[in-house]
Amino acid sequence: MLDDIEARPGSTTSLLRTLIGLYLRPLGGRISSAALVRLAGDLGIPAARARTAITRLKQRGLLIATADAGYALNPAALPMLERGDRRIFSVRTMAAGDEWMLVSATIPETRRDLRHQLRRRLQFLGAGAVTAGLWILPGHLAGEVDQLLAELDARSYATLFRTSDPMPAEPLPDAAARWWDLEALRAEHERFLASLVDLDRAEPFAAYVRLIDSWRVLPYVDPGLPASLLPEDWPGERSVQEFERLSSALTSQALAHARGAVGRS
Repeated sequence: MLDDIEARPGSTTSLLRTLIGLYLRPLGGRISSAALVRLAGDLGIPAARARTAITRLKQRGLLIATADAGYALNPAALPMLERGDRRIFSVRTMAAGDEWMLVSATIPETRRDLRHQLRRRLQFLGAGAVTAGLWILPGHLAGEVDQLLAELDARSYATLFRTSDPMPAEPLPDAAARWWDLEALRAEHERFLASLVDLDRAEPFAAYVRLIDSWRVLPYVDPGLPASLLPEDWPGERSVQEFERLSSALTSQALAHARGAVGRS
């Protein structure tokens, strides 16, 4: 199954995956091998390493080889990329009183593989673990939960609930700190903010691809909890502001660079 998050941000494979996700669709869905390697070089990736990563992404089902020795986007990857667009570029944060969704899943022992996949994928949707087999996440992610259960063929094992008023035994902020690993989420935000330091010295194309590559994990693993459930010094708002500022400044120049590189094929 094609996976939204499958490589460490900043790695060659992750950067190439981000590059392909950003530009193959606006460039018509196809690209020559030379142009793709050239764009990888603009990210500071040597040609040999780029070709190895491209082969890996082809094996994982993101790319397919074309008869003219180029590459095309695998149509099977489109739902994943469209889901990524929604998460990466349309950041949503909950407000007090917004609806929650609960996912209760009972999967038989004979399907441990499915249990592992469901747990992993729910975590990448930003779900918190209330108990074993019970997950909580923002209500606005209901469509993605439906899509995930369908992709895993797990709908028959799950029951979904909606509520605007979860009532744990302890105060809700304490429960949220138990359901989600807030320290790990804080570390992700701090990693992202630290990664911005080097972008000032990069050309717009490289800066933008590296910005998206560094950012794209966060909208998945961070559910965008309401401020009332987070520590006062939470870095999430600053991360969003910096991402939106830099993305707005770099998007058009980066796309123009990509179009120019393809035009030189």
